[in-house]
Amino acid sequence: MKYLKKLGFSFIYILSTILVLTFIVTIFSYFNIMSDKVVSIFKIIIPIISLLIGGYYIGKRSTKKGFIEGLKLGLIYSIILIIFNYLALDNSFKLKYLLFYLILIMTSVLGSMIGINRKSN
Repeated sequence: MKYLKKLGFSFIYILSTILVLTFIVTIFSYFNIMSDKVVSIFKIIIPIISLLIGGYYIGKRSTKKGFIEGLKLGLIYSIILIIFNYLALDNSFKLKYLLFYLILIMTSVLGSMIGINRKSN
């Protein structure tokens, strides 16, 4: 039960970071402060930043082996994205999506490794 609570809070951190950063980018795009090319780059950077923060949180709350906790978090997030992309949006499989999911998983692992090393004893 504690693990699910930890995982749930890390997903809340991930989703809140995605919402806040997407809102900021949308406001900048609406007022033509950012071009469309910059916005498309931020569409890739925002999930990476949010998974780094979520991985940091779950790593800080774990007792040992933070990289495994980050791997679990990244895999769960990637599976949710794969299900959403292929069932709801009906996207076809491309190599760039696989590379993006691997980057997300590695970012989550990196965040959890940073989180477990920054943990106070």
